Amino acid sequence: MKRSEFALAVEQEFGPGYGDVVVNDLVLVDLGNRTAREALAAGVAPRDVWFALCAATDVPEERRHGVGLPDPGGRSR
Repeated sequence: MKRSEFALAVEQEFGPGYGDVVVNDLVLVDLGNRTAREALAAGVAPRDVWFALCAATDVPEERRHGVGLPDPGGRSR
């Protein structure tokens, strides 16, 4: 997962406003008590941050994989 795919996945799952709050404010125990933003800045892979974010916010398994990828038709999934 690329960083841009992470950003798209967050926006798709949480919405543009709340997604920013989740990334900036939610402390993720699985990532060493850092926010998603702090973990990304520290070099944690976006995919690992995405899965930690999903686990912390109870995103269902079926919405955790394959998100953030652009649709070949130009629309997001």
